[in-house]
Amino acid sequence: MCGIAGIYNLNGEPVSPVLLRKMTDAIAHRGPDGEGFYTDSFVGLGHRRLAIIDLSPAGHQPMVTQDKQYALTYNGEIYNFQELRAELESLGHHFHSRTDSEVVLNAYVEWGSGCVEKFNGMFALAIWDKSRQELFLARDRYGIKPLYYTFQGNTFLFGSEQKAILAHPAVEREVDLEALLEYFTFQNIFTDKTLLKGIKLFPAGSYAYLPLSTTNHELRTMSYWDFHFREPDHPLRDEEYLEELDRLFKQAVNRQLVSDVDVGSYLSGGMDSGSITAIAAMQLPYIKTFTCGFDLNSASGLEMGFDERQKAEYMSYLFKTEHYEMVLKAGDMERVLPKLAWHLEEPRVGQSYPNYYVAQLASKFVKVVLSGAGGDELFCGYPWRYYRAVVNDDFEHYVDKYYQFWQRLIPNKTIHEVFSPIWDKISHVWTRDIFRSVFHDHAENLTRPEDYINHSLYFEAKTFLHGLLVVEDKLSMAHGLETRVPFLDNDLVDFAMNVPTRLKLRNLTEVVKLNENEPEPKAAWYCKKSNDGKLLLRNVMERYIPADVTNAEKQGFSAPDASWFRGDSIEYVRKTLYNGHARVFDFMGRAAVQKLLDEHIEGKQNRRLFIWSLLNFEQWHRKFLEKS
Repeated sequence: MCGIAGIYNLNGEPVSPVLLRKMTDAIAHRGPDGEGFYTDSFVGLGHRRLAIIDLSPAGHQPMVTQDKQYALTYNGEIYNFQELRAELESLGHHFHSRTDSEVVLNAYVEWGSGCVEKFNGMFALAIWDKSRQELFLARDRYGIKPLYYTFQGNTFLFGSEQKAILAHPAVEREVDLEALLEYFTFQNIFTDKTLLKGIKLFPAGSYAYLPLSTTNHELRTMSYWDFHFREPDHPLRDEEYLEELDRLFKQAVNRQLVSDVDVGSYLSGGMDSGSITAIAAMQLPYIKTFTCGFDLNSASGLEMGFDERQKAEYMSYLFKTEHYEMVLKAGDMERVLPKLAWHLEEPRVGQSYPNYYVAQLASKFVKVVLSGAGGDELFCGYPWRYYRAVVNDDFEHYVDKYYQFWQRLIPNKTIHEVFSPIWDKISHVWTRDIFRSVFHDHAENLTRPEDYINHSLYFEAKTFLHGLLVVEDKLSMAHGLETRVPFLDNDLVDFAMNVPTRLKLRNLTEVVKLNENEPEPKAAWYCKKSNDGKLLLRNVMERYIPADVTNAEKQGFSAPDASWFRGDSIEYVRKTLYNGHARVFDFMGRAAVQKLLDEHIEGKQNRRLFIWSLLNFEQWHRKFLEKS
């Protein structure tokens, strides 16, 4: 786990070692254990190391083959590297370290781009092929590790974070207005854009070749893997699905325990992190666990249940973990936001500052932590979302209904008022088309509610999960901490995509009835009371964690911000967003925005996500657009 950066001068000009070091230094927090540089005339690769496997100097990067023909800079972990190493040794390759990095490099030498299909893990990498004068870039299946890039004239720049790219003097900083509209529609960015114009996010599950002969200054990426949720043609017996999930889940957790440093686990109080901890504790006695709770003195309503420390403490007792926890108050959000915006680089899904704090806590004790991310997206953890669009006339009808739900921040009917200062520059952008484009060729032969459920799972894995993974990477690596996600083990994902929907959701027939005949609140009530979603996973995890945890209602990792924005943090909101110097109003209409803010403060609407996004964008603008 590390940070990577690189310069590729397509006009053949030599790379400046000073600039390469500057770019690499900008992401030093990702790799506090060492640095390395490789230059070959017009190509430069930089690396910051967080030593996890083989802590010796043999793991130094960039790593170069003995014949000097290939050089690698790589960020990630390949959990099946030992099996791949044995296969490569049988083919005549020799190794000089115990690292997965050397396996990655030799795998590329042996199989070319086909190597990425053999990797079970998380990665973002760049390999320079000296003989072909060609740069190879790749990112893991799910997008666990980020990779950004840009063309600046004849110079191609890339890095694990945008900060590495921004360290190069050729890069100018300008807000991408289309990406801004996209974010404030979905509270996420579905395309490859970022909030900085010209800087793009390399797509997950893809690779690209960039030869020196490139003249059009475009990166043509090729997909080598994609999600495909489907109903099996020949389903197994229910008992077989149960036993296979049990086997694959334990295998996934145990695979991701490989490390030469201490491994801990998040323990939120929910089923996913609790199950991972239960399995890990069988192999690692007294494993360290970490929980973030919230002060609820000023919370109200549903937010009174947001603190899960009691359940986490009980599971820590059962699994005999060495447990650490912290409690966040409203002032903690205000205090950390400038630093958070710098590390996050741009707002993405959710209110992410609790993730920053719990990663900071974990980093004081371990260098690797296990996370429960992915369990919901694979096994239908959000039934109230999927049920919004299970009865449709056709695929376009489905897109219309699901799109309306995913307008998380600003609905279409008011978006032109909110963005009135820049509307003439973005009015050509149809966010419904952006939403529709996520599905690519997944629109055929949808005849059953199950088909639409599987499309919703596809959409959320490609967008919502990907956003969560980008956030988790940035905020853990801000503290030199590696986060691993056992639910995104290749074998487990391949299995989950082929589990019948009826084993994930309780009663599709009843849901369809509600969807047709009942108003939205009644459907939401059904989802809450039926304890629906993740049924197969619940049945397996009952073997390892208490039943009151597996049968609990789904709860996200959220702070009671709705209450805080009306109470403890109301002065912070007013100071930031009701003053004449707020940069957000260079892009948004003051009257329209403050009307929405007033609706929240007066208790008429819950607009916590919108307020959080405004606060985050304001801090982002100060950090990335204004001269210090």
